[in-house]
Amino acid sequence: MPTLEPTTLRASLKQNRRKLTRARQAVLDILATADRHLTPAEIYRRAKATHPHLGLTTVYRTLDLLAELGYIQRVHTSDGCHSYAPSAHTHGHQLICAVCGRTEEFSDCDLAKLIQTLQRKTGFEINVHMLELVGRCPSCQTKRGARRK
Repeated sequence: MPTLEPTTLRASLKQNRRKLTRARQAVLDILATADRHLTPAEIYRRAKATHPHLGLTTVYRTLDLLAELGYIQRVHTSDGCHSYAPSAHTHGHQLICAVCGRTEEFSDCDLAKLIQTLQRKTGFEINVHMLELVGRCPSCQTKRGARRK
């Protein structure tokens, strides 16, 4: 199960003939402490505060590599852009708050039957699936309920 811990990540990167550079560590540190999904620009801005020589291209390359290795998950947003969140599971999905951007990962999904049906009907061979459910987190529901009163 991937985690954002440096020791585990360093070993995984080494296995893939990559190094845990300062820039990659800066991106990881930002994602590991985030309470919601972040866009590449937000990650860049936050990481730049402690790593002034960090480039935006390096952030994008690091995000692509970490997503490929399963350490982070790409979150698609309603405006067509994407952001990133840590991935605690090798098979995980996201609950996304449309108000505050908070993400919560879950791994339990029962899509096997649906996938089989779709494969049979369409002829597609489905290898990977992503599930993102968008709504309001409990905190935002409470805030909205308080405003109505």
